[in-house]
Amino acid sequence: MDLGLDVTERDGYTVLAVRGEVDVYTAPRFRERLIELVSEGKHRIVIDLEGVDFLDSTGLGVLVGGLKRVRSHDGDLALVCTQRRILKVLEITGLTKVFTIHESVDAAVGDGQG
Repeated sequence: MDLGLDVTERDGYTVLAVRGEVDVYTAPRFRERLIELVSEGKHRIVIDLEGVDFLDSTGLGVLVGGLKRVRSHDGDLALVCTQRRILKVLEITGLTKVFTIHESVDAAVGDGQG
């Protein structure tokens, strides 16, 4: 399965929609794309995981690395995820306490506008 990485801009946020499987084979591409975005000055990032079929520890490492990277620029990285199996992985690893997780991209980009 191929990895899809689509980037769009929404209300001052950069939305990275991830599709497919994030594993040891595809995570390096995911990591590179995140690094590119941050180096382009994108420090408010929403990662949409709705199209992700599988996420392993390598993918979790990319998410944590991305969060550290944007926070070093006073930015933030939020996740969009409603899939039970992906949320379970985030819960088991304690990452639900680290990341802000939204039910939709609309909710994620709307939060900072308050």
